[in-house]
Parts: sequence; structure tokens; C-alpha cells
Amino acid sequence: MVELEYGPAVGDYASALRARRHVSRSSRVQLWVFGFLAVFVALEAVVGLAGQDVPVFPLVLMVSTGLLIQFTPWLQARAVYRLAERQGVFRVTVTDAGVSVATDNTTASVNWVAQPRYRETAEVFVLLSADKNAVGFTVLPKRAVQHPADVDRLRAILDRNLTRV
Repeated sequence: MVELEYGPAVGDYASALRARRHVSRSSRVQLWVFGFLAVFVALEAVVGLAGQDVPVFPLVLMVSTGLLIQFTPWLQARAVYRLAERQGVFRVTVTDAGVSVATDNTTASVNWVAQPRYRETAEVFVLLSADKNAVGFTVLPKRAVQHPADVDRLRAILDRNLTRV
């Protein structure tokens, strides 16, 4: 059993949403769009350097769209944070049966079947639902463990019960 206690932080949610990007189908599509936009912006730059007139509006639109795609996890994290902040302090217990979350206002239990996979970042563990867009997720910040060794114990529990993605 590993226990965590923490107040929500935008950085935790941003890290989790960036990690979710790698397993979410819709996020992978966004990354492909970003790649295509980067290629078109580069082509526009080459045309401009060759002395040709470059249409400004499409260039601005491509750059703006690319920036929006890159900042999406942070923007989403701000929205999730505002909801989580209202819950107060999070107290989480992780066992071989699943995850129990209690806040000042709510309690919830998530068994491993509901979120059968996880991804680890430098800041958090993210438990992810099995659907193609990983809509359901639980964030376990590493900063919230009581002892540094608990990070390894938490990873061991997750490895025993979930698939790392």
C-alpha cells in the first residue's frame, strides 16, 4: 500500500495530459496536424527566402493553429485544475485492489479494470482508461508520496496490476 496526500497543481495535470497525448487517438491526430503545419510553414519560409510573395493570412493561421495544438495540454490542465481545486486536499491510497481517492468533498474508488494502463513521467503516474482516447484518467503526483522510496513501491504496484504504455 502507498499513500499520497497533495493539493492539486496545474503542472501535475499538464504533465498528465501531455503523457495522455501519446496514447490518445485524437491527440495523435493533433500531433500529425502539427507536423503537417510545420512542413507548410517551412515551405512558406523557403518561398519567402526565394523572393516570392508569401500570403500572410495562411501563414498566420498555420502558426496560430500550431501554437494552439502545442498549448492544448496546458490549457486543458488549467480547466481541470479549477475543478480539482474546489475539492481541497487529495488523499490517495493505492493497493493491489485499486486506487481510493478521498478529498474534502468526495470519495471515489477505481479498480484496475476501469483504468488498466498507465504512463509515467518525471512528475506523475497517470492511470488511463482503455478507450481509444483515454478519456478517464487518474493523476498520482510523485511529489505527494510520504517517503522517496514510495515512488518505487508505487511503480511496483502499478507494474503488477497495469500495463505500462
